[in-house]
Amino acid sequence: MVNVFIDGILLHVKRGSTVMQACTQASKEIPHFCYHDRLSIAGNCRMCLVEVEGMPKPVASCHWPVAEGMRVRTDSPTTINARKGTMELLLINHPLDCPICDQGGECALQDQSVAYGGDRSAYHEFKRAVDDKDIGSKIKTVMTRCIHCTRCIRFATEIAGVEEMGATGRGENMQVGTYVEQAIQSELSGNMIDLCPVGALTSKPYAYTARPWELVRTTSIDILDAIGTPITVDNRHGQVLRTQPQENNAINEEWMTDAARFSYDALHTNRLTSPMVKRGGELQTCSWPEAFTYAKTGMEKPTAAILGSMASAEDAFAFKSFMENNLKGAAFDCRPAGSQLDNFYTFNTPLIEFENVDAVLLVGCNPRLEAPLLNVRLRRAALKRRIPVAVLGAEVDLTYPYQHLGTTPDELESLGRSKFADTLKSAQKPAIIIAASVLTRPDGAAILNAVEKFAKKSGVVKDGWNGLNILPSTCGRITALDMAARGGDGKSSTNAILKAFNSGKTQTLIVYGEDTITAEDVDATRNTQHATLIYIGTHLTPLAQLADVILPAAAWSEKPGLYANVEGRVQQTHAAVPPPLNAKEDWKIFRALSEEMGSALPFNTLAQLRDAIARQHPAYNPQSWNRITPRMGVITKTDAAVSARPFAPVVTHYYLRNEYLRQSPTMHKCQTEAGSADLGNTPASPPPATRNKPATRKAA
Repeated sequence: MVNVFIDGILLHVKRGSTVMQACTQASKEIPHFCYHDRLSIAGNCRMCLVEVEGMPKPVASCHWPVAEGMRVRTDSPTTINARKGTMELLLINHPLDCPICDQGGECALQDQSVAYGGDRSAYHEFKRAVDDKDIGSKIKTVMTRCIHCTRCIRFATEIAGVEEMGATGRGENMQVGTYVEQAIQSELSGNMIDLCPVGALTSKPYAYTARPWELVRTTSIDILDAIGTPITVDNRHGQVLRTQPQENNAINEEWMTDAARFSYDALHTNRLTSPMVKRGGELQTCSWPEAFTYAKTGMEKPTAAILGSMASAEDAFAFKSFMENNLKGAAFDCRPAGSQLDNFYTFNTPLIEFENVDAVLLVGCNPRLEAPLLNVRLRRAALKRRIPVAVLGAEVDLTYPYQHLGTTPDELESLGRSKFADTLKSAQKPAIIIAASVLTRPDGAAILNAVEKFAKKSGVVKDGWNGLNILPSTCGRITALDMAARGGDGKSSTNAILKAFNSGKTQTLIVYGEDTITAEDVDATRNTQHATLIYIGTHLTPLAQLADVILPAAAWSEKPGLYANVEGRVQQTHAAVPPPLNAKEDWKIFRALSEEMGSALPFNTLAQLRDAIARQHPAYNPQSWNRITPRMGVITKTDAAVSARPFAPVVTHYYLRNEYLRQSPTMHKCQTEAGSADLGNTPASPPPATRNKPATRKAA
């Protein structure tokens, strides 16, 4: 510790701290543009100048280290004049775009020019103009506004691991952009919008839609992957216009994926707004009572159900309760087709603990596309702490170096004799991450057993530490498994349910928000006089067009809901806007259906429903929210052998990987820009051409 005086106040500051950090500790505000505590120090803007006793001129506090007995003045005339001069230089070439700039009202340059700048300028020359850069469908550029803070460059290079942003030229001729004019190929590029202190980089989909003071802000979480990133949802007049990250060091730090940031236009596209039934081969709107009557008629025949990946705890619990109370013995499942997930489906290692993990093995896993914010932590560990990382699976670009151990699961047999096994044994906190998609393989259970055996032998699982982790696809999958939303005759796998329906053994199928099965998975040639397809969801998908009854549900931004993330941490979404027109919250649909079936579920309000959930699942008790609750899953044993079939790429179309994203025009543009870099075996759906359609539609 060293003793430092900040404006005459004595502070004890950690040795190696910067003057800015010492000033922050003293609650002194230091203006700055280029400095960011999660990026390297550049010292470009010079706005953070302070006077240090004994120094011939003001110093940049963002990178100047403290020293014993140092005396710093943050409000002296010298400091004030230095800041005014710096602000004048920054404004020399900055255009007067504030009335039309999307950053207006939340712009650091606006705020600091008022607080620290002068009221006149000595500059009378022409301003410089810079051509705007086309860097894709996500980020709008007005490069004349750029003040060369280089935050975007440092983020792309240091955090995202995509070295596509840079600076060319020097002095007045310096320009920031991509070296080659092309769309930035990063799943995290939208964070540059938040980092830009001026209006040089703004959201292209949000451009010219609203001012910050017009927006109503609601806290929520991102449910498109398993991390559960805290976010805010901004709306005006009942329409979602923007989503942004909240800071939470334990989960997302302060970043957000591009899929979560830019896909909100799916909330306004191709929505189901009223119940529909099929008459004469065409879907037509009807009242809720009429739709329930049709649904009841179908459910009087042998029925099964499939639950999708975005249901909240309330929805999954109501779904399960409805199936068990009203359709006793009917098969239902919440797992994707082929999945053998049982009772081990979360991380045993908290996300923040990856700051201390010292060796990582990835099995059939691509965290860059499955959980980009987890990949940020792994990248930092691999580059800054130089921990060894190995991959058993498809060879992909993770943005950091790793050892590739092979592409087939039978390599697990020899892995115990490899050098990397010795690396794991010598590590204090080793970790293994297995993609949940591995368990959709026929030999998935065998692979999991082999990995568990290897983990115990190599010290990944030991007293006081459990580094064996499964990475599911979404928070909704974890939450549905928490609710035990599967049951029936003991053979209620999604594949078995589809097979029974297509063969005629099951005559009614309820598809609730499922996005991994397609219209091709359901036999469209079945005898519609004897088979009924009931679809409960938010969008008119190709599968929904095959349905005989459609019940429109609320999207994630239109209802309160509890979700567990990959750590087992329960968080909640809040309703930012109401559901469109006649759509209802999901649990209310099941409550009404149960009454139609003659055995009403025992809850009428959200509070009653949450009480019922908390009684059966203590992790969902309000006192346990936002806390990590280990699931302590046990791996089911099997004598089956692993195969030599290679691991397939986990994510083949990052921007179109579920039905919600496939309804977003922006996501389709992003996937087109990604091109062959992100193409796989699954053909992408055509982009939705229109917004909400008229009521009557033809069946597919």
